Amino acid sequence: MAVKLRLRREGTVKRPHYRIVAADSRSPRDGRFIEAIGHYHPLDQPSTIQVDNERAVHWLRNGALPTAAVEKLLRISGAWEEFKPGDAPARVRGEKQKLSKKARARAAEAAEAAAAPAPAAEEPAAEAPAEEPAEEQA
Repeated sequence: MAVKLRLRREGTVKRPHYRIVAADSRSPRDGRFIEAIGHYHPLDQPSTIQVDNERAVHWLRNGALPTAAVEKLLRISGAWEEFKPGDAPARVRGEKQKLSKKARARAAEAAEAAAAPAPAAEEPAAEAPAEEPAEEQA
């Protein structure tokens, strides 16, 4: 039996919360599951993540595959680090997110504009002295 660690949606319309469950990969999203190993409440400020790390690591070591969303939650809770020490760390909450290409271009333009000195009013160039006529030698 292929076991997946995934999110099981609960709650009401537009007010979801999720259980992190170990379930047979063939069962429906909100259907039968083997074991609940945590909760995730995305609408709380900040979002609430509660995971039984011991059970999560147990399922991972026994071949359960996490979905992408559950893997991110396991990284945040620290269970992924127990399972794969030294693997790339999860993003740190509050860390700046990457900017899109347009946003980077706008930021670069703003930085150039700030760095470039304001164009000064052109002053008339000092006139070069007029050449004096050469005296003719007799």
